[in-house]
Amino acid sequence: MFYKKKGKPEIDEIVICTVKRVLYHSVFVNIDEYENAEGMIHISEIAPGRIRNIRDYVVEEKKVVCKVLNITEKGDLDLSLRRVSTTQMVNKLNDYKKEEKAEKLLEQIGKELNFNLKKVYEDIGIKAIERYGSLNNLFNAILEKGKDAVTELKGNEKLSEQIYKVVKEKIKPIQITVSYILNIRSYAENGVDTVRNILTDAEKQGTEIMYLGAPKYKISTTSTDVKKADTLLKKIIEKIEESSKRLSIEFSYAKNG
Repeated sequence: MFYKKKGKPEIDEIVICTVKRVLYHSVFVNIDEYENAEGMIHISEIAPGRIRNIRDYVVEEKKVVCKVLNITEKGDLDLSLRRVSTTQMVNKLNDYKKEEKAEKLLEQIGKELNFNLKKVYEDIGIKAIERYGSLNNLFNAILEKGKDAVTELKGNEKLSEQIYKVVKEKIKPIQITVSYILNIRSYAENGVDTVRNILTDAEKQGTEIMYLGAPKYKISTTSTDVKKADTLLKKIIEKIEESSKRLSIEFSYAKNG
């Protein structure tokens, strides 16, 4: 990565590191996202239990995901490998890879206008990171908000225009499916038809209903905005719940996954 943050990470922050030195009782790493930042992992923070050979877990130049445990008075960073959950590790690596791809795309855009990567960062990149948190978030904002997401950074007009154009051409919004499991049952003579009518109305509002076996159904919708999708489903489920109470139908629901 060309761009690196200044200063040092905060305690409890999850960081990407490159192993530089492996000693008998400790490991020294460079913190990749920060400028001139180094840290130390004590052998007790490598993995749970007794470690016979530290090199079974880390080797020089390997990328590792760590948690910042402490910052000493001298400014030294104590890190942990074992306190990072699998989910945190996967999310951090995914975010890092996305940012690498975003930086490469930004570099290509700059070359088309005879701007080197340093110039692109000075003009727009740093502003984007300060405002959106990352280049990848800027690109997502462009897909969601349009050209305003980049022009409001007040960078070079030609560069802003080219970033908008390339992002719209090359990046497709990620579609995410949100779903809930419904338990709905009626003991009335026409109960089957009543339940079917309630769920058919829900489908007409932009959802998909899947029968899982009485009395379970799955209701889902797909969107680029998880919050909007979840809000839509909750509103529809509220209507189903209201109809169920009015018609004396047993009803309950739970988030799927």
